[in-house]
Amino acid sequence: MSLATRCPDCGTAFRVQSVQLAAKGGKVRCGKCAAVFDGVSNLIEQADPDPAALEPSPQLPLFEPEREPAEPVGFLKEEPPPPRRRLAWALAALAASAALALQALLYWRTEVAVLFPDARASLAAACATLGCELRLPRRPELMSIESSDLQSDGRRDGVIVLNAVIRNRAPFAQEYPALELTLTDERDQAVLRRVLIPAEYLREAAAERLPQGVAAGAEAVLRVHFDTSGLRAVGYRLYLFFP
Repeated sequence: MSLATRCPDCGTAFRVQSVQLAAKGGKVRCGKCAAVFDGVSNLIEQADPDPAALEPSPQLPLFEPEREPAEPVGFLKEEPPPPRRRLAWALAALAASAALALQALLYWRTEVAVLFPDARASLAAACATLGCELRLPRRPELMSIESSDLQSDGRRDGVIVLNAVIRNRAPFAQEYPALELTLTDERDQAVLRRVLIPAEYLREAAAERLPQGVAAGAEAVLRVHFDTSGLRAVGYRLYLFFP
């Protein structure tokens, strides 16, 4: 009577000796498909085994925990890419990272120019090449109207003069804001509403002052004339905003 065990994965039967099974607690590796299985629980008995039907016991190596099981099918192994392909992938990844960093730099160019003033000239040159515009920051919550008043122009009938002081409370220069002036009647109803952009209220000084903006912590004094002929206005409201 001889002993044989059968691989549960591929069904191949092998001759086996009890000494072999006892050496590793019955764990064996199939010599055909490399599957590790319990040789004891898969024992079969054959009275006169056919030598052609059983694989020889040398093809039944004992299970060694420190070794990784062999790959059952060779064509499933993923071959490492050749060096040239790895280099191409590395260069492509580097180019993509650089392009992403450039996009982020251009998108946040105003903030970068504020944090790193020395980089402003380089950013402006890049925008001139790429067709973008490097503007000063626009933070209305850090810009306020410190004072304002509306007076009649003593030299011209029907003309009023708006005097206002705008303060930039930010630690960096900002663009001049737009102003919305609303004239109201006795019932506080609007009789005239007008939006003034910086080029309108700075007038002749616009070309010089607009690129510089309102300096950090500085104030800008404004004086604007309005023709209100035919209007009965007794009050006004003044707001600043960035379009």
